[in-house]
Amino acid sequence: MTIEVGDAPVPAQVSPGGERASRRPVDPRLWRYSAAARGYLVLTVGLSLVNVAMVIVSALMIGRVLGGVIVNGATDLGQWSTELVVLAIAVGVRAVGTWLQSRFAHRAATRVVAELRGEVLGVATRMQPRELDPRRDEIATVLTRGIDGLLPYLIGYLPALVLAATLTPATLVVIAFQDLTSAAIIFVTLPLIPIFMILIGLLTKGKAAKTLTAMTTLSSQLLDLLAGLPTLRALGREQGPAMRIRELGDAHRRTTMSALRVAFLSSMVLELLATLCVALVAVSIGLRLVYGDMGLEAGIVALILAPEVYLPLRMVGTQFHAAEDGMAAASRAFAVIDADRDDSGHGTEIVEFAGARIEFEDVDVRSRYGSAPHGLTGALEPGAVSVLTGPNGSGKSTAVQALLGLIDVDHGEVRVAGKAVGALDRSSWWAQVAWLPQHPVLVPGTLDENLRLIGEVLDLEEACAATGFDVVLAELPDGWGTRVGAGGVGLSLGQRQRLALTRVLSTRRPVLVLDEPTAHLDDNSERTVLDSLRRLAAAGRTVVVVGHRPTLLAAADRVIEVSADVA
Repeated sequence: MTIEVGDAPVPAQVSPGGERASRRPVDPRLWRYSAAARGYLVLTVGLSLVNVAMVIVSALMIGRVLGGVIVNGATDLGQWSTELVVLAIAVGVRAVGTWLQSRFAHRAATRVVAELRGEVLGVATRMQPRELDPRRDEIATVLTRGIDGLLPYLIGYLPALVLAATLTPATLVVIAFQDLTSAAIIFVTLPLIPIFMILIGLLTKGKAAKTLTAMTTLSSQLLDLLAGLPTLRALGREQGPAMRIRELGDAHRRTTMSALRVAFLSSMVLELLATLCVALVAVSIGLRLVYGDMGLEAGIVALILAPEVYLPLRMVGTQFHAAEDGMAAASRAFAVIDADRDDSGHGTEIVEFAGARIEFEDVDVRSRYGSAPHGLTGALEPGAVSVLTGPNGSGKSTAVQALLGLIDVDHGEVRVAGKAVGALDRSSWWAQVAWLPQHPVLVPGTLDENLRLIGEVLDLEEACAATGFDVVLAELPDGWGTRVGAGGVGLSLGQRQRLALTRVLSTRRPVLVLDEPTAHLDDNSERTVLDSLRRLAAAGRTVVVVGHRPTLLAAADRVIEVSADVA
């Protein structure tokens, strides 16, 4: 793909480290990276405090009214007008608070997910190519599906967690003032729910991460299959990967159903445990009321508030599994964001690139098995066609990426017009370069829109003739108005290569960088393209080509050997 390098994102180094999962109930990185999350947390705490107050007021009013009516026989509504009004206000405020919580929870959760998705996408676009490649599938899965799992966490789990931190202790204190025995029973039985939650958490540990990993693997396999389906169909092997895809799908299904099975069982255990605990309080209150050991009003208040003590913890346990998938994906997202480096060190030098000399001086770039390239030294002169050649894996494409400033070299220096690439203002530098990567990619739209991605074109007819794309246009009924899909769907591999080459040859930019430009072209088209490159170089352009075909080497003014040092 010919990319308008001037509009390309600024790369940043992100170490492809493992997932740094946080086992805290609330990951502090969520508040650090999302302003909407911070506002939502404040709103949730505020509404929870209001909810707690209304629950307590409602219980006290109900206890006072029922106790007075049953014990004293005061059935005149006018006598209880104040309590009934307060009760109605408390119920109304609680209903409004619950409605506000539900309404703003969905809005805020959507904004939080959008912010985090934007953060991860921004970091991914700043990654250096060699660091993005091994994490591409993982990041794509997190961005497209995984991070949406944060919605249940923000909508259900977080409010339940805040209620557990506010409603449970507050209601327990009120019960203690009303009936110390009931408070003691609750105080003893309450820790059983967190204990069972911990045991269930240990049982389900890693299930969400396994589910996400299975989904990532399945997604990457499906994408690879779809990308190569035309080739497989041409070879009659389109049914070959069916068994592997079926196995991956079954593995993902088994992992998901296993997590759901544990979630359902754990919810039943927590509900049963909370019910038994409330039943103990109710039996104690009933027996003491029968024997006259406590007042009716205190017993009613304690009985109403007892379920409210356990409710938040039951909600936390219920929502925990719904939030696990989202938090597993969020942990991977945070790992990507955390690794984003400070890019403020990039240079601000602006030089005149037309006629500029490009130099490699003893350049080394670390690779998986050593350095590739290793000790690369050479000069790329304006007005000449310079070819970087060498065996596969020697680092030719990596050298081009270092020239463009997409990656940093580990030793040596790449200079343009006497200035190190790292000291250049990248927007200015990239705006002067037309780059043809090894695998051209087209965006959905018309051919004309793809052609003009790099701005104004020059000598379009001549460029089309040089690449043979004029023949392709003659075969298309809509010409330049022909629409293509993502990756150039609708064109053959050779037609995509010709369109990408046409885009490079028709640009006004003074520096042309082409990686394997004549791949997928026949001999006649290759000679025509090479002649065009020589004419552009003769006009003063700097033409840098990566390749190893004999015809390409024969057309070069200068050949620079690229080699690797394999450890």
